[in-house]
Amino acid sequence: MPMRVAIVSPEQEVWSGDADMVVARTVDGDIGVLPGHIPMLAVLVRDQTVRVKVGGQEISAAVDGGFVSVTKEGVSILAESATIA
Repeated sequence: MPMRVAIVSPEQEVWSGDADMVVARTVDGDIGVLPGHIPMLAVLVRDQTVRVKVGGQEISAAVDGGFVSVTKEGVSILAESATIA
């Protein structure tokens, strides 16, 4: 069962949709989030790429700082700036 994912910056929603996995680099290391992941909040490192896996495809977003929030509703990437790579 896919999870809902949203990548947003202060200016706009960069991408949203259902995904099978999210991979991001936090200040504590790389994390992979699958559906059913425990709730968490982590700080993203600057100048990195968040990868969202949708079926056999991968969407990459260049993000600069911010947070990743995981709840039972899904994953939110709240970045200071973000663009689809």
